[in-house]
Amino acid sequence: QVQLVESGGGLVQPGGSLRLSCAVSGSIVSLYDIGWYRQAPGKQRELVAAIISRGTTHYADSAKGRFTISRDGAKNTVHLQMNSLKPEDTAVYYCNARRPGSYLYNVWGQGTQVTVSS
Repeated sequence: QVQLVESGGGLVQPGGSLRLSCAVSGSIVSLYDIGWYRQAPGKQRELVAAIISRGTTHYADSAKGRFTISRDGAKNTVHLQMNSLKPEDTAVYYCNARRPGSYLYNVWGQGTQVTVSS
């Protein structure tokens, strides 16, 4: 039912910024817990930031102070503002949606590539 489409990835120099977007269709974004994950080649997928249904946010230690997750109800999107990017941030970034209270509901977007390189 819910579909997620990520956008905004690209190539950026160290210290630069990118703003990722996760467009939610099929439902209202505020009904879901939304997480941004990333996966580098040969590495496990890891949670970067999340915003739960009621609006509370969570950040991985590596993202604190540099990344900001936000929700735009009018556009039904979740954004991840990434500042002070480092080469270690290079990965495919995925948007994930879960319904609060559901153990099996788990929807992923297709991913967007972020490359931080000089």
